[in-house]
Amino acid sequence: MILPMKKVLVIGATGQIGSELTMELRRIYGGANVVAGYVKGAEPKGVLRETGPMELADVTDAEAIADVVKKHQIDAIYNLAALLSVVAENKPKLAWKIGIDGLWNVLEVARELGCAVFTPSSIGSFGASTPHIMTPQDTVQRPRTMYGVTKVTTELLSDYYFLKYGVDTRSVRFPGIISNVTPPGGGTTDYAVDIYYSAVRGEQFVCPIKAGTYMDMMYMPDALKAAIELMEADPASLIHRNGFNVTAMSFEPEQIYAEIRKSMPDFKMIYEVDPLKQSIADSWPDSLDDSCARQEWGWQPQYDLQKMTVDMLDKLKARLIK
Repeated sequence: MILPMKKVLVIGATGQIGSELTMELRRIYGGANVVAGYVKGAEPKGVLRETGPMELADVTDAEAIADVVKKHQIDAIYNLAALLSVVAENKPKLAWKIGIDGLWNVLEVARELGCAVFTPSSIGSFGASTPHIMTPQDTVQRPRTMYGVTKVTTELLSDYYFLKYGVDTRSVRFPGIISNVTPPGGGTTDYAVDIYYSAVRGEQFVCPIKAGTYMDMMYMPDALKAAIELMEADPASLIHRNGFNVTAMSFEPEQIYAEIRKSMPDFKMIYEVDPLKQSIADSWPDSLDDSCARQEWGWQPQYDLQKMTVDMLDKLKARLIK
């Protein structure tokens, strides 16, 4: 598919998703057309700095965001500014300031300057009263964490700006995202990244989530694919907008452990359950129904647990073992 040329701003371009999303967007649209937005103290480095423009783009400063959009004639914003789940629970006021006050600023800029906006939601937008098995697209959302509260608010506020002002807002509810490039940074699902690092380093893995705890997961290449394909989807096909359930796999710790042991039989894992992480995990779905995303814009993941594990171990061995 030949994509139309876009001028894109990625806010949070040095973060867990943003660093890889920025590079993928540059591959698609050309480096000069994708601006890496960052905050002070988190400037782009290496290839992220060398392959395209970068600008200070703090979501708490609406004027600065507007200046970047005008300067680069931006027509699509990927707004990835947020604290991860465990960090947000420890810093709820900051989580709201970045996640919601910051989103308000981005949406206002988009309304005034005519940009489309992608702001990811999460499985954290669900709560203990949500159906946990094959969680429907439209269902109860009553989270008990600040992370979840900000994600529900993200969905509602984004829908509001679409319905009232016609701002082209879109989002997916990301499950846990597993990356072989960006290290984890305080998420409940991060054990599923840490376990691969421990295996490759020859270390015993201490799992903070108890056996039998199922959560939806997705490999980073599929996460990038979901975000970009949704933003490229024909708006006439979208019944839902903020946000779509998307998933690729659902597993519990023993299953990912067993998959790694197929190629690394000496790998060991023990459990030391983190009460905060476990309580958050218990409130999230075991599995998602993403049929609306599949029907409305053709969502189709490329990686399952087996295929992801092979790729994760290969990539990490190449990088970590000298």
